[in-house]
Amino acid sequence: MQVNNKTVPPQTSPADESLPLYRQVKRELQKIIEDGHYGPGKPLPSEATLALALQVSIGTLRHAVDELVHEHVLVRRQGKGTFVAPHNRARFMFQFFHVEPRWDPEDDTPQEQEFPEITCMAFARDNADALEARALRIKPGEAVFRIENKLALRGRPVVHDRLALSAMMFRNLTEKRFIERPGTVYALYQTDFGITVLRAQERARAVPASKAVARALALPVGTPVMEVHRLALTFGDKPVEYRISSINTQAHDYVSMLSKAS
Repeated sequence: MQVNNKTVPPQTSPADESLPLYRQVKRELQKIIEDGHYGPGKPLPSEATLALALQVSIGTLRHAVDELVHEHVLVRRQGKGTFVAPHNRARFMFQFFHVEPRWDPEDDTPQEQEFPEITCMAFARDNADALEARALRIKPGEAVFRIENKLALRGRPVVHDRLALSAMMFRNLTEKRFIERPGTVYALYQTDFGITVLRAQERARAVPASKAVARALALPVGTPVMEVHRLALTFGDKPVEYRISSINTQAHDYVSMLSKAS
């Protein structure tokens, strides 16, 4: 397939052929983006050009694009076209950061969600333990980067994060590069390593604060906190990052927006 003078070979497999045509087109577009033909923030060719290259109707192409827009892979800009969605602060706050000040039912004043102040507390290269290896689908003992962050809202520490990343996936990542990133962590993954976080699986539970968590969040040891285990995923549901977030919910809530899948 030729798109803007770039050859993009079809990736249809026998399994794909059982899918509706627009889903096959969706997978083809995902592959084009995943292979780096169009980077974050870059425009795609027109719908007519893509439909011609993929040999499908405009309606089928548009249906595939609609799903990718809904999944935050693409973004439409009125009068300008369709772009590969970049990871920026707005997307981070909308899709991946769910901690907000406690809701006051007596106060109807709209409150703007606050971007957290992030402090890197530790950065080290180590060997994956069994839990990290299972989550990241690597072998126990393989190299990982372990990163510890503290997130504060209005000067008050609220979240303690522990991240594990495969060192093989994030070659050449350094503490300096991580700390001095100009945007979000997910933006760093996308712009510097070509890895786009599309979605995340989360599991939450209540646990007593450990010494490390209590120290980071200025709490007595044993204080109940909300612990969220997040696995960030890229194309093909491939694991990118395993994160354990400990959240002080004494004055904050964990807010999740739910919608019925179409």
